[in-house]
Amino acid sequence: MPTLRHAAAALALGLFAVSAAADPARWAAEWPETDFSRTTLEDWDEVISGGPPKDGIPALSEPAFIPVGAEDRLGPREPVIAVEMAGAVPRAYPIRYLMWHEIVNDRIAGRPVAVTYCPLCNSGITFDRRVDGRVLTFGVSGKLRHSDMIMYDRETESWWQQALGEAIVGEMTGTVLETVPTWMEGWAQFAARNPEGVVMDEPDWNRRYGANPYRGYDSADRPFLYAGEDPPHGLRPLERVVRVDDRAWPLARLAEREVIREVGVVLSWRPGQASALDAGRVAEGRDIGSVRVRDGQGRDVTHDVMFAFTFDAFWPEGTWMLEGGPR
Repeated sequence: MPTLRHAAAALALGLFAVSAAADPARWAAEWPETDFSRTTLEDWDEVISGGPPKDGIPALSEPAFIPVGAEDRLGPREPVIAVEMAGAVPRAYPIRYLMWHEIVNDRIAGRPVAVTYCPLCNSGITFDRRVDGRVLTFGVSGKLRHSDMIMYDRETESWWQQALGEAIVGEMTGTVLETVPTWMEGWAQFAARNPEGVVMDEPDWNRRYGANPYRGYDSADRPFLYAGEDPPHGLRPLERVVRVDDRAWPLARLAEREVIREVGVVLSWRPGQASALDAGRVAEGRDIGSVRVRDGQGRDVTHDVMFAFTFDAFWPEGTWMLEGGPR
């Protein structure tokens, strides 16, 4: 996606593109294999180009891994997505790579997964790539909806909303991917817990890995390429919230209390993770802390630490878990 210093110009171009290209017939010319007669979209104006074309942001497949002890490029607070599955060696996927690729198609203990990260929403979710016995492979469409990445599968060229894990256009419309409980934490935290684990190796692409092309983004007043309203209850659009299903806890509330037990889940916070969207180098971002969510039996629960505007856009009837009670 474009860097923030080009945001104003890109926003103007993007909004112009909405009026010119929101008609699905126009998209069909670009995507001849996509079945545009099937969709859950009610307003095609919500879909815009993020700048890069289809596969302009190259998703990865079957990346290489190295032992935790061999990794010397990551800073101790650099964010990684931790994937710890029964019967498999724990794996860490550094955000410094996902920042530039957004999707990693992988297979862990025989289970096909897609590890995804949308920088504009700070949404990091891992999905099972199987649908009715069929294994899908995901790429980056270059399209955005409410500033969230629209993925596509290479098998049917259906479009999928990353924040929802749901197909919104094409043959797979209405299908929802199964999520895998994973979380983001600082590299040192993952390494200390998993000294025998592995970490994704640097991809063989010409990218400025470790640099943050969205410098200062999570301190901005408005999200990039987003035309929606601000979230309610005085929350800043780019304030982080912890989403569990259709509920959202402000990260600031959790960080102040460190542990919250509500509605059958236990949310915990501890310092040690840098914001990937703050400083010019990912490793140097301010400490926003790491979150885990578990159920009453101590099992990890699928969650996402996303921006407040994203939750408001995709869960408009969702519940805000505020200090004064749910709203």
